Amino acid sequence: MTRNHPRPSRRTVLGGAVAALAVAAGTGTAQAAPGTAWPTEFPLPDGWLPEGITIGSRPYAYMGSRADGAIYRTDLRTGRGGVLHEGAAGLASIGLKLDRDGLLYVAGGAGGTARIVDARTGELLTTYQLTRDAGPFINDVVLHEDRAWFTDSRAAVLHGVPRGRQGEVRALPLTGEWVQAPAGTNSANGLVATPDGRGLIVVNAGQLYNVDLRTGHATKVTLKGAADVTGGDGLVRLGRTLYVVQNRLNKITVWDLDRKTTTATLTRTITDPRFDVPTTAARYGDRLYLVNARFTSPQTPQTTFNAVAVSL
Repeated sequence: MTRNHPRPSRRTVLGGAVAALAVAAGTGTAQAAPGTAWPTEFPLPDGWLPEGITIGSRPYAYMGSRADGAIYRTDLRTGRGGVLHEGAAGLASIGLKLDRDGLLYVAGGAGGTARIVDARTGELLTTYQLTRDAGPFINDVVLHEDRAWFTDSRAAVLHGVPRGRQGEVRALPLTGEWVQAPAGTNSANGLVATPDGRGLIVVNAGQLYNVDLRTGHATKVTLKGAADVTGGDGLVRLGRTLYVVQNRLNKITVWDLDRKTTTATLTRTITDPRFDVPTTAARYGDRLYLVNARFTSPQTPQTTFNAVAVSL
């Protein structure tokens, strides 16, 4: 994933003020499928530089900006939205996840931070400095049990931030079969819990790893049907089905996990002509919503950006 780029401050509010939007809270996925009239594509402000997307139990998507760390909220039923959380120079919002209590956990990229934002008001509640290492890149986040776990694309470690309470951040060094990729490559990125809840699946340099949360021991998942998941970015898991967003390849590969998450078998591939380097995905009903990061296009304040939905 790229590092944050500066852009002039601008706030485009589509279809009315953010205050008019209903509040979305929770991480549970709604059971009802979106109506067929719901849009399958909606805009983001020019120059937004999107990276992450998260959706809770209600039909609102939250999307972060690499440009200045702002967060945009869109009503999936209408495609209209506005800026929920204002950014600032030097900040970035990369991966993000919405918890059941209405808290957004946000990966801070090169700043080495995790931020917690109130999804109701947009207020910044807490900032954790996860690492003092030179050149970190806090990339993505998953909510699992009592912690929000963050990847660092520049270090063989996961960071566990307490959920919904104060407490100590846990640093979990990655060992075992983990291979740390050189800086600047598509290393540790998206992550999800394993189906049995005992560990985390992390995509790293085109491979999937099963990480034991007690020890940090990482075991490479054997891939069947493809040699790798080049460009693997965001992950979504539904039961034992794993969706891997392969960003610059403009596709989502769908994998069947075995019971112990030792093997993943490729079952199909989702493509769409609207994909323009999608990075992360979030599910609502029978759709996956993705943001187009457009890494192969100019990353300027005038560059247009959007999010798209595809059927599961």
